Amino acid sequence: MMSSPWIAAIFAVFAWWFFTGAILLVVRKSDAGEAVAHGRAVFLSIPLAALGFAGLIVSAAELTLQNVYVSFLSVLLIWGWIELAFLSGIITGPERRDCPPGLAGKDRFTRAWNTVAHHELLLFGALLAIILMTTGAENTVGFWTYLILFVARISAKLNLYFGVPRINTEFVPQPLQHIKSYFRQGPITAAFPIGVTFLSVTAVCFAERMISTTGATMTGFALLTALATLATIEHWLMVIPLPDAKLWRWMLPAASTTEGKSNEL
Repeated sequence: MMSSPWIAAIFAVFAWWFFTGAILLVVRKSDAGEAVAHGRAVFLSIPLAALGFAGLIVSAAELTLQNVYVSFLSVLLIWGWIELAFLSGIITGPERRDCPPGLAGKDRFTRAWNTVAHHELLLFGALLAIILMTTGAENTVGFWTYLILFVARISAKLNLYFGVPRINTEFVPQPLQHIKSYFRQGPITAAFPIGVTFLSVTAVCFAERMISTTGATMTGFALLTALATLATIEHWLMVIPLPDAKLWRWMLPAASTTEGKSNEL
């Protein structure tokens, strides 16, 4: 049953929703907790990232139905920990101040980069590690899963920086409030059609491979097709006014209004 591409697609959508909700829940609870809550959450979740890398190494050796799912979930654990570290304000960048009004051009880009530099370098470092782990491996679903997430996240950040009509800041946590000042709400730029087109073509290519294969290979491409499609939809939600926040709002506690908490362990 788990070999069905439809089951795999539903699994991918549920995993995306669940992991996103779990991260938002941990961050929201940390916002309402004591000063060290964010750092503690990131530290205590390190074993999950380690489990992700271990699962990726083990599952890459052979292309089986079980290993396809294990590699997919392993990458979500790795990605989830990095995102938790970012949203918790532990691994972001050296710049923690708001963007000065009127700042533009190279100065604005440099300052924006400095707000997320350490996070981007960590994402890239994890990509290099995953490439090393999966090069020559029979099962490369984990590599493609991470690459989709990586490209989609870079594209989303560039679009938020250059400008999109709709920006949802409801789930921006307390440690990252300064990042909102670097977002630009307005007409789309060339970054949007480039990002959406690339992700859409990626989804179609994976779907074509899914249709033309069988067994574990088909399941792997079904997971990747669903993930690339979700990434494309997430981009369109920066343009189309749909209440996507309702997917997680019901499961989260009320936002904290506490300001200026430290994030040191």
